[in-house]
Amino acid sequence: MGEVDPAFIQDTQHRPKLAVIEAEGIPLIDLSSANASNHVSQIADACKNWGFFQVINHGVPSESRRKIEDAARKFFALPLEEKRKVSRDEVNPFGYFDTEHTKNVRDWKEVFDIVASSPAFIPASPNPDDKELEKLINQWPQYPPELREVCEEYAREMEKLAVNLLGLLSLSLGLPENRFNLLFEESTNFIRLNHYPPCSIPHLALGIGRHKDSGALTFLAQDDVGGLEVKRKTDGEWVRVKPTPDAYIINVGDIVQVWSNDTYESVEHRVMVNSERERFSIPFVLSPGHHVWVKPLEELTKGEKPKYRAYNWGKFFVTRRRSNFKKLDVENLQISHFRVSE
Repeated sequence: MGEVDPAFIQDTQHRPKLAVIEAEGIPLIDLSSANASNHVSQIADACKNWGFFQVINHGVPSESRRKIEDAARKFFALPLEEKRKVSRDEVNPFGYFDTEHTKNVRDWKEVFDIVASSPAFIPASPNPDDKELEKLINQWPQYPPELREVCEEYAREMEKLAVNLLGLLSLSLGLPENRFNLLFEESTNFIRLNHYPPCSIPHLALGIGRHKDSGALTFLAQDDVGGLEVKRKTDGEWVRVKPTPDAYIINVGDIVQVWSNDTYESVEHRVMVNSERERFSIPFVLSPGHHVWVKPLEELTKGEKPKYRAYNWGKFFVTRRRSNFKKLDVENLQISHFRVSE
């Protein structure tokens, strides 16, 4: 990362505390068939009280996860000039990037983004009157040569898990298991490979600043170093999520918060840096098709006022990606901008 750029330094009120509070009581859901009768109620409780949970016995082969983790390490070990041959830009949001901003503060990380669904399309611009679409295209580096194959295999496995969790989520809201299926037929799912180098200013910088996920669900694989912190609902304290071997951390995203009319709330979280060790994580982000209008579901708002105006997911995604690509003078787009005033 070179010399410390002031762009990395968080405002005083958002700087990390080096004294870690370990989260206790985080829901851990065993998805094996022997426990199937409890899954729906466990997910409902976790989503209401925490906004996230962990799953084990999820069906994703450990070999698929090991292969993508190994390939990610090989890619990020390349010289910077090699990685930048597959850089993303304002037109193509997929590829390598090392200057991402969260809340207009630069993150201490580098990433490689891969669209997991094929074919996938998004609007060509944020302009609401522009109907043009662009196809999302992955950029593959020459090395490691196996990166494409292992990413595509991993994407297939994660989409199986996502379909399972989406059905359970729907049931937990009192809806039919297949309620959301049509909304994800032309999904814009993606995989992100994250690399957090050792940081010389762990008291000033964050791997990723505080944020909520804009998609439907995020499935996070973090390494044994760990670094994820979530804002506890009960008291607003930042607490560390200790890695559970082979588990996935499932975050409720903004889309589910809107669909459920705030029954389930997207949890605010951030990523800490480590002064001594590098760390890696791999989120899989489940998102609907570009054409989907996100709004509170009618089945869940009978006799209740919808708390959000409808917004188009594709236009939202395109607008958000601009603020992640470069620092802007305004806050990036949030679902709070669509909240209906009381």
